[in-house]
Amino acid sequence: MSPATSLTAIGLVIVATIGIGLFGLRISRTTSDFYVASRAVTPRWNASAISGEYLSAASFLGVAGLVLMNGADMLWFSVGYTAGYLMLLVLVAAPLRRSGAYTLPDFAETRFESAVVRRICSGLVVGIGTLYLLPQLHGAGLTLQTVTGAPPDVGAAMVAVIVVINVAAGGMRSITFVQAFQYWLKLTALAAPIFVILISWRSADHPVGLLASLQGAGAEWAEPLSRAGGRDHPLYATYSLLLALCFGTMGLPHVLVRFYTNPDGRAARRTTVVVLALLGTFYLFPPMYAVLGRSFAPDLVGHGADTVVLELPGRIFPGTAGDLLGALVAAGAFAAFLSTSSGLTVAIAGVIDQDLLRSRLHRWTGGDYVAVNSFRIAALLSMTVPYLAFLLTGSLSLADTVGLAFAVAASTFCPLLVLGIWWRRMSTTGAAAGLIVGGIAASAAALVNVIGGPDGGWPRALVGQPAAWTMPLAFLAVIVVSKLTPDKIPAGTALSMVRLHTPEAVDVDRGLPYRSS
Repeated sequence: MSPATSLTAIGLVIVATIGIGLFGLRISRTTSDFYVASRAVTPRWNASAISGEYLSAASFLGVAGLVLMNGADMLWFSVGYTAGYLMLLVLVAAPLRRSGAYTLPDFAETRFESAVVRRICSGLVVGIGTLYLLPQLHGAGLTLQTVTGAPPDVGAAMVAVIVVINVAAGGMRSITFVQAFQYWLKLTALAAPIFVILISWRSADHPVGLLASLQGAGAEWAEPLSRAGGRDHPLYATYSLLLALCFGTMGLPHVLVRFYTNPDGRAARRTTVVVLALLGTFYLFPPMYAVLGRSFAPDLVGHGADTVVLELPGRIFPGTAGDLLGALVAAGAFAAFLSTSSGLTVAIAGVIDQDLLRSRLHRWTGGDYVAVNSFRIAALLSMTVPYLAFLLTGSLSLADTVGLAFAVAASTFCPLLVLGIWWRRMSTTGAAAGLIVGGIAASAAALVNVIGGPDGGWPRALVGQPAAWTMPLAFLAVIVVSKLTPDKIPAGTALSMVRLHTPEAVDVDRGLPYRSS
């Protein structure tokens, strides 16, 4: 892999990202522009932007690395990442848009009429967002280190600076254009090398050697529910992973904020259907890199599995062709880090701005000017804390760390959203109990994993994939406490439920035709 070629490609991605972001600055002026792009993003644009935002370091590098190292069971990552949007479509997409909120804490406060529930949600948004940002920064450092030998801190710092510039410049409207562009760049970067490999194999014997490499001593790698990679209790780990991915998607703050940008609930559903198609197409390719890596890069199985996507083109095509394909992949990887980090930063900054900064800045002045500037300060804070955490945590498995963020989201916001939207008997105390119980349990497991988990057996399995016990625990806490506190059911529950489930054509407050904002 040529460092000069790869750096040039990464530089072009950075220039394009900043250029498109600055274009967003020209049309982003109001608070609504910065938070939800004035709720005027069409389903196709929004679907591309959501896909670009969602396909993170774990998708671009981590899935291939996990399949390479641990075997066929890791294919559930691709399935779960995509299936999560199906759950989102069925359960929460349209009602969430009809709520009219800017952020998830806004929704919680409106539905449960409680500032306490809002504050708990705000803390969880910041926590989940920070946990999700860590693998993005680690992936950026890993990519730059692989292609140039630079310290990981440099790549992470580059992503942090660029994201803050883009988000502070134009907020949600700005990064919508950036993320839509980056989805198609990421898809091209992963797909092009695979197609080149397939075309070059038409008259070669590589497929025979590849099949041979998957037989014999390595056959266990391709078997479902095997102990490849030293996993304990693979059946439990698989089901727990699927629960986290399928139900954690709806609790990711950077995903949810995207649905507030749709003009109405119908557009939110259409957006989700297009996202399913785009994600399904993308996830065809990472497993192919893992399978090819077993033959062409077996030395990465024990160490450096997350770099297989970056290393593979150069291993198969030494020379100029490999350099060019490797540069394209490196550019796509950086696009992945930038797009996901941008979405997370907007979600975290929105919460910090609304719940911490703006009230203080209003002491000096007011209006959209203060809101926009406090948002920009919040964007800087939103990236600074994760970067400092990155410097302290060191090397982490990309997909495993993202999986933990999904587990925390599934154990906190999933019960809040599903029961809050579909169960009118949910009380304010029950909502707070579910957030606290699920948040403490899942966050404790994530913390243990980050600092070094148990060595083996059931403790390792339960802590490594906690969603199978933390998510039911959170649902149980909500239901039991709500049953015990019927007097704490919000007074406006009936109106809230009507608003969430009534088409936008009807103004539920006046019984008149409604014009969406």
